[in-house]
Amino acid sequence: MKKHLLFFILFIIFSSSYAQKNIAFIDSVRIKHNIPELAYAVVSSNAIVEIQALGNQRINSYLKANLSDKFRLGSITKTITSYIATVLIKEGKIKWNTKFFDLYPELKSKSNPAIYNFTLQDFLTFRANINTWSYGNNTPTQEEIKGNNQQQRYEFIAWFLQQKPILEKQEIYWSNPSYVAVGLMLEKATGKSYETLVYELGKSLKIEFEFGQPNLKNENEPWGHDENLQPEAPATNYKLNWLSSAGNINVSLPDYCKFTQMQLQGLSGKSKILSAQDFNKMHYGLPEFSFGWNSEIKESNQLKYSFHNGNPGTFLTKVYICKAIDKAFILFANVQSEEADKGLILILEELQKNMAVNNNSKNKLKYFIILSKKKQ
Repeated sequence: MKKHLLFFILFIIFSSSYAQKNIAFIDSVRIKHNIPELAYAVVSSNAIVEIQALGNQRINSYLKANLSDKFRLGSITKTITSYIATVLIKEGKIKWNTKFFDLYPELKSKSNPAIYNFTLQDFLTFRANINTWSYGNNTPTQEEIKGNNQQQRYEFIAWFLQQKPILEKQEIYWSNPSYVAVGLMLEKATGKSYETLVYELGKSLKIEFEFGQPNLKNENEPWGHDENLQPEAPATNYKLNWLSSAGNINVSLPDYCKFTQMQLQGLSGKSKILSAQDFNKMHYGLPEFSFGWNSEIKESNQLKYSFHNGNPGTFLTKVYICKAIDKAFILFANVQSEEADKGLILILEELQKNMAVNNNSKNKLKYFIILSKKKQ
């Protein structure tokens, strides 16, 4: 027993030292790469291994970072949209091969004939050869798109599907409007707005999802910053609404940890909602990009990761999941710049490397405990 206690104490000391080393390194990277606020977490399927929020909610302010702070997810929103779609398919509300114009036949005659046969799966996996569109596009204008939030998304996609598709053959077509189309299909299949579907998911997972800029609802939430470190003042952005199902959710780091842990649990067959096969299809079902998730094999350790990055203009977000080691790495920053992205990549690599060292130490501890039991 004394030996076991000694090993346990040594492991606690090592883990504490490991966490403090991470914090010091990560904060130095945050400062060097001009990131006002940075929140990061390492989670397993059943625990939060490490979580911190560092810096300030706004540049040159006294508002310190808090773990409850909310960040715009940007394209990581697609991981949530994909999950909702998969659940609705499981419930029989819609099918992978449901065509967009099966649900919106009134839009077909004015749309480009080249896109008539695109399905829910085509849009979710970026296999529909439609053009890109994001916050920086100038057309259509706000004056051209009328109605409430849901009606505006309908009018936007009606306009977009009249445009010419991409003629050049590609493996993947990285298009935000693909996920706008998905959102509309889910709305028609359920009779509920996309926002309602997200809120219902949040309620089931005890997650508080919101939409738009975090500081619009509360000025004491993080402000986003552009590449010149100019803070983005609270404002309603109609383009964010048009792209709701592609990149408009905001959430706190602890709450997105819950969503990520649910993904890890599902990948190992511990979900009561979907099968392990469903989760594996979402993450790895197709080469490079599946259903809301990119995937790659990391050269340094030959481990397979599913991941997604968000860059909605004034925030940066990253989530990397490794099923093999039951770990996920999440990074949120309230600035979007090349410099900040370089910093996040450095932090991600350090966390992944240190987690491998930490896992080796755990394995050694288990070995010593087993060995000591044999000697007793």
